[in-house]
Amino acid sequence: MVERVTATDAALDLIGKLREKHGPLMFHQSGGCCDGSSPMCYQEGDLLIGSQDVLLGEIGQTPFYINKQQYDYWKHTQLIIDVVDGRGGMFSLEGVEGKRFLSRSRAFTDEEYQELKAANQV
Repeated sequence: MVERVTATDAALDLIGKLREKHGPLMFHQSGGCCDGSSPMCYQEGDLLIGSQDVLLGEIGQTPFYINKQQYDYWKHTQLIIDVVDGRGGMFSLEGVEGKRFLSRSRAFTDEEYQELKAANQV
């Protein structure tokens, strides 16, 4: 099955480093307020997940959520979480590392999208 969210090796390395420092983590794809549309990394439980949040999958053994309204716009894409130098969202754990997570995306192929539909993942 095609994954809805994946991560680069650099992002997985940073997730591992953050997990060592902070314990279990979680991600939420920011919807554009204060911190733009960045993937935000929190200690598990620091952000309350509500009925309007969708679990896209896991990256580096870390759950990754997105708000349903934003998911509806992006459901035809795979999110690829990367990391770059610089300061990102002020609430996201990686900021003090001099790095920031970044969402890249690609459209699913017709075959991948049909596979997701068949599995009731759309």
